[in-house]
Amino acid sequence: MSNQELTNNEWREIDRAIARLRASVMAVVFAMVGGFGLFIATIWLVIQGGRVVGPTLSLLSNYYPGYSVTVGGSFLGLAYGALTGGVIGYVFALVYNLIAGKRHGELKG
Repeated sequence: MSNQELTNNEWREIDRAIARLRASVMAVVFAMVGGFGLFIATIWLVIQGGRVVGPTLSLLSNYYPGYSVTVGGSFLGLAYGALTGGVIGYVFALVYNLIAGKRHGELKG
């Protein structure tokens, strides 16, 4: 079936089949996962303790000023992780919707 043979009802069905992401929702979800993920990882290493605590995770201080593998650093990591995750989620949704829109536009011809 060529593009000219599709009816309006068929185009409506195609529109429903192509999922769109809400950038704001993706930003909130990614922010929660990023923030809590970094918070939990930091707290876990602090609880484990040891002579040298989290040398690999402490490398994040190169990107996040003030962050350290401490209890205080875990709360700062929560904020940094949420900010980073939110930006990544928002951009991901925008790019996805842009690509989905372009592909949909190509389908309509």
